[in-house]
Amino acid sequence: MTSTDARNEAEDSGPGGYAAARLRLLQEGARSGPPRRAALAGLTDEWLSGLFTAAAAGLRGVSLVAVGGYGRGELSPRSDLDLLLLHDGGDSAAVAALADRVWYPVWDLGLALDHSVRTPGEARKAAGDDLKVQLGLLDARHLAGDLGLTAALRTTVLADWRNQAPARLPELQELCAARAARQGELQYLLEPDLKEARGGLRDVTALRAVAASWLADAPREGLDDARRRLLDVRDALHLATGRATDRLALQEQDQVAAGLGLLDADTLLRQVYEAARVVSYASDVTWREVGRVLRSRSVRPRLRAMLGGGRPVAERSPLAEGVVEQDGEVVLARAARPERDPVLPLRAAAAAAQAGLPLSLHAVRRMAGSVRPLPTPWPAEARQELVTLLGSGRPTVEVWEALEAEGLITRLLPDWERVRCRPQRNAVHVWTVDRHLIETAVRASEFTRRVSRPDLLLVAALLHDIGKGWPGNHSVAGEIIVRDVAARIGFDRADVAVLSTLVRHHLLLVETATRRDLDDPATVRAVADAVGGQSTLHLLHALTEADALATGPAAWSSWRGSLVADLVRRVAAVLAGDEPDEPETAAPTAEQERLAIEAVATGSPVLALRAQTEPPAGEQPPGGPEPLGVELLIAVPDQPGVLPAVAGVLATHRLTVRTAELRSLDLPDGVDGTVLLLDWRVAAEYGSLPQAARLRADLVRALDGSLDIASRLAERDAAYPRRRGWVAPPPRVSVHPAASRLATVIEVRAQDAPGLLFRIGRALEDADVRVRSAHASTLGANAVDAFYVTGPEGAPLPAEEAASVARKLEEMLRG
Repeated sequence: MTSTDARNEAEDSGPGGYAAARLRLLQEGARSGPPRRAALAGLTDEWLSGLFTAAAAGLRGVSLVAVGGYGRGELSPRSDLDLLLLHDGGDSAAVAALADRVWYPVWDLGLALDHSVRTPGEARKAAGDDLKVQLGLLDARHLAGDLGLTAALRTTVLADWRNQAPARLPELQELCAARAARQGELQYLLEPDLKEARGGLRDVTALRAVAASWLADAPREGLDDARRRLLDVRDALHLATGRATDRLALQEQDQVAAGLGLLDADTLLRQVYEAARVVSYASDVTWREVGRVLRSRSVRPRLRAMLGGGRPVAERSPLAEGVVEQDGEVVLARAARPERDPVLPLRAAAAAAQAGLPLSLHAVRRMAGSVRPLPTPWPAEARQELVTLLGSGRPTVEVWEALEAEGLITRLLPDWERVRCRPQRNAVHVWTVDRHLIETAVRASEFTRRVSRPDLLLVAALLHDIGKGWPGNHSVAGEIIVRDVAARIGFDRADVAVLSTLVRHHLLLVETATRRDLDDPATVRAVADAVGGQSTLHLLHALTEADALATGPAAWSSWRGSLVADLVRRVAAVLAGDEPDEPETAAPTAEQERLAIEAVATGSPVLALRAQTEPPAGEQPPGGPEPLGVELLIAVPDQPGVLPAVAGVLATHRLTVRTAELRSLDLPDGVDGTVLLLDWRVAAEYGSLPQAARLRADLVRALDGSLDIASRLAERDAAYPRRRGWVAPPPRVSVHPAASRLATVIEVRAQDAPGLLFRIGRALEDADVRVRSAHASTLGANAVDAFYVTGPEGAPLPAEEAASVARKLEEMLRG
């Protein structure tokens, strides 16, 4: 069906004909994007014009006007119809009746309608009172009726906007900033709002309004294409959901991607991010120009009076060779020759970041259009300017984005293209891969005084996740890439080796500290062997903290920081020549002995809770003196099922387990019986800690069987919030035979859920293995728990038995 056929059908059949023609148009597989939006707007124009003309027969001084998105012709399948019934103030009863005869057929079809009835004067007043009304009227488009009335309103509204722009543009900028604060940045969100988030369709509309003011104009390159992409995605989202939504939810992304003919949801998100990045950068440049123009207008009259009417010349202050500051921006000096100076982009960027100033759009485009590529390897100056840029802190982000917007980053670092705008489908990460790398460099710049080679720290921070653009383990892929990149940048062979080690092992410290027994000599020796030297160890420590802080709030805490610091101290001692001591069973403390004697005397568990606010060595933890958790000591007469019982009780009280150690305790002479001592570190999920008496009472009931923990946890699990339409990846259980000489290490990776440790503990009990210690780590929705287990005699499990235990544990978790 052609658009002409559809319009004829709509005209011939009234509302029913329009509905059928609209449905047929939306179901056409061959038409999408701008052609479909134009056809839908044209079809709707014809129908509404017909309704208006029939209803307004003999009535003068009225017109029907499309405003807002409909005025721009941006009709998505479920878009609102934004309509203004404009009248000259004549017969109010007739106008009201006319409005009813136009609005009701729209409502009868179930279409969303944003409508108003106003005279030109009322419309101007509403625009003056409400900026959103003003923005909608800037896109006013005549549909039917008195064309002169509509044209006069358009002319007046545009004139008002231009006259009032110095006062209203700051208001619009504040509106955009407040919306961004509420909705976040479109280019980083896993479930973005295509319209309201920063870099979305609202910002495109704001840029159009700025252009209409004649005060400034947005960079045009790529902006129209970015707007088209966002509209295409919104169209596909409306068709996939059947709803008027702008939120690109995770469960809809695969269907939306298929509707657009894209490979998968990641490809979809990457295109959305790229479009949002264009819009965000255009917004930054435009609002900066608006501010410059408004400042110039406010200062110029005074300067002209002082200078006798002459035109003031903006002062230019040198920043670096070929680079100057002018009017709050970094621009190229008049003598600069980008075509002869391949280091100029990095020099200008470093100077801008050091000065905390933005790079001029004109300067960046001039360099992008004429600069020669750097030789291989880079000259020392280029390498130094890159390090200076990365070490400049927060201003680095804006300067880097300016270079990236014009393609200069991928010219300098071709491997950057694979991580650019790449989404990270992990709730712990708040940034795309490329932005995370820049954020890590920003964080690393705070730690340069802690290391002997700040340049290696900053470059490693920039490149540590560069392997995420390749299949397989990103640390392994990254090591290969970094060897090539570092050599091209101009680092010597020894520095290349250090950088590749840092990238290969950038997760080593935090994973080892939170998932392994630091008292086991094999743990410390393995890290020392991987790191190789003191200098590299301290670089890796700083990189680990910078990486975690740049990931998101869930990735770092005082507890994690204290564990990593403890591991680094132990590894540093080994690298200095000390051998880690074989762990010896520590003599019980007075409190432990007291609890054990009471447990034997009463025949039931006893416990004590003690807050821990300092690391074991008494050193201030990174991040400040926040609580590291609570130490929970439990003494229980030896009996089966202690581990799952304790884990289950803690889960019912919403306590998160961080570490758990279990051992038999030798009692003083004269005291008969065997006692299990459990030394755990726990933290409350939220709220305050439960009273020790309540924990003890529930533990007694759990051990004697009168408390059905499994049922309680099943009820909580059923109520646990789950993402509709999303299936968690299956759990994985693996054995790490080289991780310890004293026990078998079994690692569990699974979706975090209430009672996970209880289920694992019960399965290990059923397998007749003893748990010496457990190390729990949770990042977002993912749990990674390591269990040091032995056979009943206290020796590590044989390989076949360990594999069998892991296989049964995985089957239980999958079931």
